[in-house]
Amino acid sequence: MQEIAEGIVVSSEFRRITVGAIATGSGVICVDVPPFPADARRWHSKLLEHFKQPIYAVVLTDAQRDRLLGLHWFEEAIIVAHDAAMTAMRQLPQGFIDQSADLLATDSDERFSFLGVRLVYPRVTFSTRLTLHCGAAAIPIMAMPGPTPGNVWIHLPDQRVVFTGDSVVVGTPPYMARPQSKAWLESLTLLRRPRFAADVIVPGRGPLTTKEATQPLSEFLRYVRRRVQNLYRAGRGRAELLNLLPEVLALLEIPPGEADDVERRIRAGLDAIYDEFVAEEHHDHAHTPPPLPLE
Repeated sequence: MQEIAEGIVVSSEFRRITVGAIATGSGVICVDVPPFPADARRWHSKLLEHFKQPIYAVVLTDAQRDRLLGLHWFEEAIIVAHDAAMTAMRQLPQGFIDQSADLLATDSDERFSFLGVRLVYPRVTFSTRLTLHCGAAAIPIMAMPGPTPGNVWIHLPDQRVVFTGDSVVVGTPPYMARPQSKAWLESLTLLRRPRFAADVIVPGRGPLTTKEATQPLSEFLRYVRRRVQNLYRAGRGRAELLNLLPEVLALLEIPPGEADDVERRIRAGLDAIYDEFVAEEHHDHAHTPPPLPLE
């Protein structure tokens, strides 16, 4: 656990995601929670011991699987999420917990630890902005287009801290599960502007980072968008995306043991960006005025 400002702690010691917490004096507001049961219970205990305050709320920075599994251990908290995150959660299959446990567990004991875990849904959702009040504290949460449905940021300008969720990741390839890469790039551009008050960026995965360090992510997204756009404009079908996959993977530093997962992730990202260009073209055609009648 690392204290990055008074009453604000983060941890990247747990598997899969980076988590944080904000102590308000009346309660603790968590920003995401660890997915594995043992890690989630340990984080819960650490926060109670460190702050001597109850857990008041958990803010989900998106509805990606890794952010949902640990909510079971924070049931006393108000779960807060974007409307799109709630929609995504409602669409999860009935066996979501079991499927996730089968995929993530490293041995039978860890698989057993997921027995009885249930999905906890948000009690509070919003569309654009929300201020979460706890005691005298007012925590601003804002929807920011990113790689996943319902991506939100928690921006604390007085402390110059921002939690970005998977809009920014460090030490792992990005997730690109939603066809909005153009808007995601605009979010990153906003983040890097001098007037955006944030010296410390808490990414969705990996250690703390800075504004300048997000530039390579933007460059990667622009490159991938350009390659997919060229393919689409040339009239090449979706199947041709597989030919781009080795080229894109070669640009990434892939952590040991994650090659298959990263390949699936990037393949889904290429599909999402392709869908983005399809939607843009259909939108342009739908808004093209009809030709003037001949006289």
